[in-house]
Amino acid sequence: MSQSSIKAKLAMAQSLANFMDSGSQSATVIFYEGTQPAGPEVAADSNKALVALIFPEPCIKEITAAYVELHQTDIATVTKTATATWARIFNGAGEVVVDLTVGTDISLTNQNLVLGGSFQVNSFKIRP
Repeated sequence: MSQSSIKAKLAMAQSLANFMDSGSQSATVIFYEGTQPAGPEVAADSNKALVALIFPEPCIKEITAAYVELHQTDIATVTKTATATWARIFNGAGEVVVDLTVGTDISLTNQNLVLGGSFQVNSFKIRP
């Protein structure tokens, strides 16, 4: 199994964030309930979407020796009461960037979202 250096992993994280900014719109992260699809190529069930958040452009806030930090998202209204189990990030062209498992790849203060509630990601760090 190959292993990359921290510097190489940070360069990959920065490239990921740069890819998020590609396209004519802003990058978006959508949180879903239920089982995560087998991969980013599999369409997400729009009926399982809980909230869609928009990143500002550019989305990169800071690059450090340990992580790439993104700017906080906008505040959005939750459209369904459920537990967020995974999230999908789309770039500004509407292409899937990455799928994230809540609790493993991405941590939330509260995974239980309530219809009509406000939701925002204040701190989003991509770590190698």
